Amino acid sequence: MEIRKREPQRRELAVEEQGQALEFLLANVKGKSRNAVKSLLTNRQVLVDGQVVTRHDTPLAPGQVVTILPPGAPAPADLPFPICYEDNWLLAIEKPAGLLAVASDKERERTAYRMVLDHQRAKDERAQLHVVHRLDQDTSGLLLFAKSREVKEQLQKDWERAVKERVYVAAVSGAPKERQGVVRSFLKETTTHLVYSTNDPRGKEAVTEYQVKKSSNGYSMLELFLHTGRKNQIRVHMKDLGCPVVGDRKYGGEKSPIGRLCLHASRLTFTHPVTGETISLTSRKPRDFNRLFREKEG
Repeated sequence: MEIRKREPQRRELAVEEQGQALEFLLANVKGKSRNAVKSLLTNRQVLVDGQVVTRHDTPLAPGQVVTILPPGAPAPADLPFPICYEDNWLLAIEKPAGLLAVASDKERERTAYRMVLDHQRAKDERAQLHVVHRLDQDTSGLLLFAKSREVKEQLQKDWERAVKERVYVAAVSGAPKERQGVVRSFLKETTTHLVYSTNDPRGKEAVTEYQVKKSSNGYSMLELFLHTGRKNQIRVHMKDLGCPVVGDRKYGGEKSPIGRLCLHASRLTFTHPVTGETISLTSRKPRDFNRLFREKEG
């Protein structure tokens, strides 16, 4: 009879008192010397709420979960962008400009979806991930995922009702005639995937509310409130205003002096599909947007 050696298992420990990582491990990991416990941190075997920690003085707070990985288990790779929200059902990141949200015909691997999925599966090989909504490749900001197909489908089914607030920040060329207003139109798409506004009600109704936050040097900073979530809605409506998004060559914008499309998903408020709580996520405006308002001075 063959006796199989039992593989070491990962351990999860709840933090009940405020403290630091090393003292917590020393108190909760039995049968190991102080140096062996320190090596858990050095070898990237310790996670706090799913994130690798290596510092002995990493602060811990009640309610956090410390995970100890067995020797040789892959630790989650450091993501090149922050996770700004995570619970048992949902996860949200701040996607950088230039990164695809999901795979395309030209790129299958280097996507926000694949990076987050690999990160999650390093912690739990059974982890699932599903995209709830999309961001254009060149748009930065908040991107929401669901951890199960059921939660994804429930949230998407009730999306218009569940989403209380969806706000973007954009730097545009010129300035709208009015400091605030609403752009309404019906959107259609050509065979070459160019979206355009029309009065034809057979198109998809799109409504964008805007407020000008500042204007100088030939640019304006706008806060944009989406009442609908259509493909390229903001980009088309800014073109309709005569103020295309900076860097949006597809919809009449000038070449970006800062090398990116100046559109950022900055706030998302929605009803949690499982708990019913109101979740409000925020992502600060990219600092490089401010360079537009300095570079032409002088």
